[in-house]
Amino acid sequence: MARLLSRQELEVEVEFYSFALQEADDNLVPTPFPEDLESDNFISLRERRVDIKSGGHTHTALLTAEVWSAAPDAAAGDDWEAEGEGEIESPTGELVICEMMGNSGNYIELERPGLWKFRIQCAGRETVYRLAQVDVPSGVERYLMQFWPTG
Repeated sequence: MARLLSRQELEVEVEFYSFALQEADDNLVPTPFPEDLESDNFISLRERRVDIKSGGHTHTALLTAEVWSAAPDAAAGDDWEAEGEGEIESPTGELVICEMMGNSGNYIELERPGLWKFRIQCAGRETVYRLAQVDVPSGVERYLMQFWPTG
């Protein structure tokens, strides 16, 4: 049975509809964000990096990061508008949130170095798209990202 090991609540400054999570030691990331950015998919996987496409151009999103002992059930209860899954390798056991202007200083603490599976779900995309046309909204778009070890 999967156990929740940790939970972090973080703010993300989104610009140009995107942000990323990548290995905290950028010397270990062959193509650091925002290089080679794809903007068409909800998530795009790179070596030791995950690019995330937002619903709004410029705004502050909320990201909840959960670390689990094993694969958790998908979260229910929110009106998820986008979902994705993948794997990310973290040699340090930490991921950093990367914004267009660089490293945000916000880190996701994984339980150990290695290869991690993840699921990401997002709500508020349509609303933030409309609001970001005339303002810089905060907390409208919400992400839940769940991590668990492979194998």
